Amino acid sequence: MTAKAAEIKKLTDIVISEAKVGQESSIMKQLKRNIKSQIASIENYEPRCQQSKIRPVKFLLFLKKIHFPKIKATPKFRQQALLSLTHKINMVDVINLLSEIQIIETGKSQIRNDSLMKLMSTPVLHRSVTVTGVHEGVRHISCVTSDRAWISDWYDNFILTNTKGDTLDSIYDGNGAHTVTITGELIYIDKKYNIKLYKNDRTKSTLIKQIEPWYPWCVYCSPFNGDLLVGMYRNDPVEPAKAARYSNTGQHIQTIQHDITGQTLYRSPGDITENHNGDVNVSDSGRDAIVVTDRGGRHRFSYTGPPGAELYPTGICTDVLSHILVCDAFSHTVQMIDKDGKFLSLFLTPQHGIGAPWVLSYDNKTQLLWGAFSNNNRVCIYRYIERKDNLVHLIYSENLYRRCAFC
Repeated sequence: MTAKAAEIKKLTDIVISEAKVGQESSIMKQLKRNIKSQIASIENYEPRCQQSKIRPVKFLLFLKKIHFPKIKATPKFRQQALLSLTHKINMVDVINLLSEIQIIETGKSQIRNDSLMKLMSTPVLHRSVTVTGVHEGVRHISCVTSDRAWISDWYDNFILTNTKGDTLDSIYDGNGAHTVTITGELIYIDKKYNIKLYKNDRTKSTLIKQIEPWYPWCVYCSPFNGDLLVGMYRNDPVEPAKAARYSNTGQHIQTIQHDITGQTLYRSPGDITENHNGDVNVSDSGRDAIVVTDRGGRHRFSYTGPPGAELYPTGICTDVLSHILVCDAFSHTVQMIDKDGKFLSLFLTPQHGIGAPWVLSYDNKTQLLWGAFSNNNRVCIYRYIERKDNLVHLIYSENLYRRCAFC
């Protein structure tokens, strides 16, 4: 929310810079101060609003007591501002900007309204990015912001790219697997199978040291609480693999290895992620299945492909509607199942123009799916969830539209 508010302020600054300030310059400065004040207020209210679903009674009492700041109406300024603007504000752009404001997810709670979202009839290619420096295919993707992602290849190059394909940063001591923290910093497995944190100031530190005989192979940072989920393997034919949960500081919390009968759950974990209900989803090529356990480590189900078909799972992710998306190297498709393992659709197929899908990453902020669907340095970004935000209909109502000061 604060990021969107800052973007609105930036747009306002552009409008102000194009205005005929003259004698009204002091008024414009006051407007900018008021906007900064409002942004500071949003930053103050946002963490409290995030708790509204967790502690509703406390939140309502807070609303009853709080004094919300107001910008005093200045008729003279309103009239002068209308006369000084050199162009009309594009209301569609403003509406689209406001409709993307979302409260972030915290802890075990998710503050979102699924009724405002629905699947589109078919995925739409939003953008295609050619990543400079990637050799012989993309191995893994981790979304950082709406226009930035870390990309790794099969030669252990790690590249931070934007949606224009520019290289913003790079490191070369990893083994290909990585994720990002809630604050957008890179976590990766290095060539010695240690799990490292690469901060935005370009300093590195070791979070988890490799403990023989276990070798970390995939890692995922929970966007809900910052926990690290790690898929590991070892040279043991009886119990060759496991999953583990660590805190964001590298403290071991949980091991997930056996089902209720004592049988090993995993054989070759290739990718790992967490769903909105707390389930841990592991793409296991040794099992030819997606192995799903609940937050407590109890086995819920294993998905082995649509009826009558085999599955060789590679990349996996979940979306804001708790769907599980998985790349299948057998059929060259991306399949969608629900949170309980029910097959929903062949989400992407060769008919969509994809070649060999390998890796997926879902951006919860924009509801966009990033993926590598061919053995090259091209990353495709798809939109397939549509938001039906009531805010759009509210702002477009005739009465409010007529009252908009800058229309």
